[in-house]
Amino acid sequence: MTDKFDWTGRAGDSWAAEWRRTDRSFGMLTERLLQRSREFEFGKVLDIGCGAGELSLAIARGRHQAKVIGVDISPRLIETARERGANLTNAEFALGDAAEWVPEGGFAPDMLVSRHGVMFFGDPPAAFSHLASIAADGAKLLFSCFRTPAENPFFTEVGSLLPPGDTPPDPHAPGPFAFADADRVEAILSAGGWRDIAFEPFDFGMIAGGGADPIEDAIAYYSTIGPAARSLPELDEEQREAFLRDLRALLQRHCHDGIVVLRAAAWIVTAEKA
Repeated sequence: MTDKFDWTGRAGDSWAAEWRRTDRSFGMLTERLLQRSREFEFGKVLDIGCGAGELSLAIARGRHQAKVIGVDISPRLIETARERGANLTNAEFALGDAAEWVPEGGFAPDMLVSRHGVMFFGDPPAAFSHLASIAADGAKLLFSCFRTPAENPFFTEVGSLLPPGDTPPDPHAPGPFAFADADRVEAILSAGGWRDIAFEPFDFGMIAGGGADPIEDAIAYYSTIGPAARSLPELDEEQREAFLRDLRALLQRHCHDGIVVLRAAAWIVTAEKA
């Protein structure tokens, strides 16, 4: 499980340091979110859990008349996003928890977006209720989240190489797959003041490795920010050596034309403020 406190500490720091790898791995998903965003007219954008700012900056570059504010709870990620967006006058980044964040200066977003930033809310119905309360009338919501673990070999194939955990994880706990159940997500959004909720299944390839040595690049990915990174420090030396050996073999099977890529599956969710 990854929660708010992970993102304010080690997880957020790791993702900030490795933002180029995360942008690369989510590239196809980001492009799909941008395509879907072009279906809407908007002037004020809130990016929920903006991370290192890729989606915020892409929207700001494509919509020069729009004001974009990205919010994240990780100080390091916000610092990185600000550095990346230093030359964009219509994008800014604020440190805060989007579940509680209150905009200043009368900023009422008419478009709320998120690339995989909404699955970590401790109280999702309260969070989406708050987001509706600060949004403009008729505001649109567009976000992505992972579908089930079984549909995401990017996680499960690597996870299967690790020693089994003591207890099965809570599927609804804050974390990558907390929003896998579309019926649950629809109920959360409805309770939070959102209507016309729709789900688009989107399958894409997540790039784990590339460059001069894609296998070693992918091992570095999985060792620092990938789904195994949290467990690796807990392995003893023998377990770690066995994991890395098996991981290298797995990555070689998924290396094609100099790129290591594994399949991932997401929901693209849209809604409107009720």
